[in-house]
Amino acid sequence: MAQVESKALLIPCSGIGKVHGLIAREVVYRVVEELFPGRADTLCLALLVKGDEQALAAVRSHPCITVDGCPRLCAYKNVELAGGRIEQSLRVVDAFKERKGAQPGTATALTEQGWQVTELLADQVAAQVRRLCPEEA
Repeated sequence: MAQVESKALLIPCSGIGKVHGLIAREVVYRVVEELFPGRADTLCLALLVKGDEQALAAVRSHPCITVDGCPRLCAYKNVELAGGRIEQSLRVVDAFKERKGAQPGTATALTEQGWQVTELLADQVAAQVRRLCPEEA
């Protein structure tokens, strides 16, 4: 059994060509690069799907958080299939259920509403990273 490290691993869906996929990736980048550098990391979902040994080892040795754009749950399902321990799973599409008519942007650029949802979800992920990876650890 792989030793679990204290860094959280955040895996967004690929969602290329979809605004919800862009939001999923931006959520992860915000947490990894701005809020918790050194306490959170990410990897390319395609490497995991392909069976890359380093990607497989990473999801098996870190607590994982998946951020999926749509109900297909590609990130969640692939981390689960790879034997990863999913501590939190978010779907961007769920954040829009209470925001009927919101215009988040396009697959390449977010609107103010899109950035608001990104920040909301990043805050949820950040709370989980804070719990999983305390600074003292």
